[in-house]
Amino acid sequence: MEFQHRSVLLNECIANLKIKPDGIYADGTLGGGGHSFEIARRLGDGGHLIGIDQDAAAIAAAGRRLEPYADKVSIIRSNFCDMRSEAAKLGITSVDGVILDLGVSSYQLDDAERGFTYREDTPLDMRMDQRQPLSARNVVNEYSEMELYRIIRDYGEDKFAKNIAKHIVRTRAERSIETTGELIQIIKAAVPAKVRATGGHPAKRTFQAIRIEVNRELEVLENSIDDLIDFLRPGGRICIITFHSLEDRIVKNAFRRNEDPCICPKEFPVCMCGRRSKGKVITRKPILPSEEEMRENSRSKSAKLRVFERGGANDDVIYGG
Repeated sequence: MEFQHRSVLLNECIANLKIKPDGIYADGTLGGGGHSFEIARRLGDGGHLIGIDQDAAAIAAAGRRLEPYADKVSIIRSNFCDMRSEAAKLGITSVDGVILDLGVSSYQLDDAERGFTYREDTPLDMRMDQRQPLSARNVVNEYSEMELYRIIRDYGEDKFAKNIAKHIVRTRAERSIETTGELIQIIKAAVPAKVRATGGHPAKRTFQAIRIEVNRELEVLENSIDDLIDFLRPGGRICIITFHSLEDRIVKNAFRRNEDPCICPKEFPVCMCGRRSKGKVITRKPILPSEEEMRENSRSKSAKLRVFERGGANDDVIYGG
């Protein structure tokens, strides 16, 4: 199956990165190479792009797509949380821009063997990086009922989380749960019939929650943003595309904290904590896909782009709507 992923908010990201021909840029979620291709083709002889992804299929696909610019692109199989250490191996200590597209690729969702889908019966997996030991099968069969309840409630924001966790534990007491189809039937039994009839797919939120847990998606994001901002040169920008409220909240709060890190009590007349701003939030409101993009790519509908600029340059600001 060919790796496919339509780059969401592509033009908006490229505009906000303000690419310089001799700049150094990092794409922490390389995917099929859509964003990276547009960055690379704008680079001159002195420019360079680092592309990072933990998915072997993405690395292979992006390598093919970026072949025309191979002399100015370094592709690394890793997680974006290790971007700075991986870049250091190339002798790169700072960059002019970073992009993260946190969406799951169409390839990963549609390839039944990867175990992300709730539309086919396939072995439970959901690993972005298949070198890691923890899979969806481990989570479903080994986590306690309280742990399952917590991740389905917090990561899936499913109001039936408690009942779904209870049904999973009850079923696995008799037999291990091996496939997506088995898990879907368990979830359906835990969700009231009238909700199943009117809402979306009853397993969607639980599958999202398990995928986030397996890949530590929110933990990695939360622990990486400050470091990625520190990785930027003065005037450099980081663009992050999120696809659900949990990710967006993390990005919004991290950007605000880096813009205004003061922890002094509000009644203090002047700042005493000594914490200095690292830059400014460019997007007071997130940039959303156009109506045209949402019509052409339904998976873009929940996308939001937020942008932060490292302090030290007096460049024009591009605000989102």
